[in-house]
Parts: sequence; structure tokens; C-alpha cells
Amino acid sequence: MTATRTIDELLAQYSDSHRNHTNELIHFVCVPLIVFSLLGLLWWIHPAVAVAVAGASLYYYWKLSRPFAFGMLVMALLMLSILAALPPVTVLPLSIAIFVLAWIGQFIGHIIEGKKPSFLDDLRFLLIGPVFVLSFLYRRLNLAY
Repeated sequence: MTATRTIDELLAQYSDSHRNHTNELIHFVCVPLIVFSLLGLLWWIHPAVAVAVAGASLYYYWKLSRPFAFGMLVMALLMLSILAALPPVTVLPLSIAIFVLAWIGQFIGHIIEGKKPSFLDDLRFLLIGPVFVLSFLYRRLNLAY
């Protein structure tokens, strides 16, 4: 008998409240936007804070799955690069607007789904959401995680 990996268990649990196709599509858009907006809020405090939090989350992903950690590294670098390219005065208002709109989208998705967000039961799911979205890309590209 093969032991189930923690990442597989977390993705399976997260999937339980993300089965509706519309909710999944909303998550594909809103989860990356939420990550970007959170990095933006941290960037506004200081770019080193955003980099440090991204690094800490990447360490968590590394412990769960090295392929997912690599994918999240690519996404973090892309998002941090965009933040670095933005005029500093726009980072805070843009991040707040994206954060609010993306969370509204998430909650609409869960109303459609008829289930509460997973993170209300376990805060780890705030970090699993992005790899849940990434897992669809990995499966489509036939990449192991």
C-alpha cells in the first residue's frame, strides 16, 4: 500500500469545495489576482517584505512538492517583476482594488458552489489555493507534481 502524500491530501480536501465548473473558473482568475494583490500590499510596505513572504511560502511549497515550488517560484518572480515595474504610487491603490474585487469574485464562486471556502476550516488552504490552480496547468501539460 502506497502512502498518500500530504500535497495530494490537501489538494483532495481543497477540491471538495471546488467542484462546480464556474467556481473553478472564478478561482483560476481570482486566486492569482489575490496572490498578486497580497504581494502588492506587502511590496507597498517594503519590497523586501514581499520578497521575504514569497520566500517563506516557497519554502512551504518546497516541503510539499518541488515541482509545485518551481511553478510558484516562476509565478512569484513574474508578479514581483510586475510590481517592480509599476510606478510606486500605483501599487497600493491597485493592490487594494484587485484584492477587494478578487475576494468578491471568490465569495460569488462559493455561493454558486454552495460550499464555504476551505480556508475557513484550515488556514493552510490560503496557500493551497494557488497550487490547486497550478495543478490544472500541470495536469494539462502532463507534468508530475
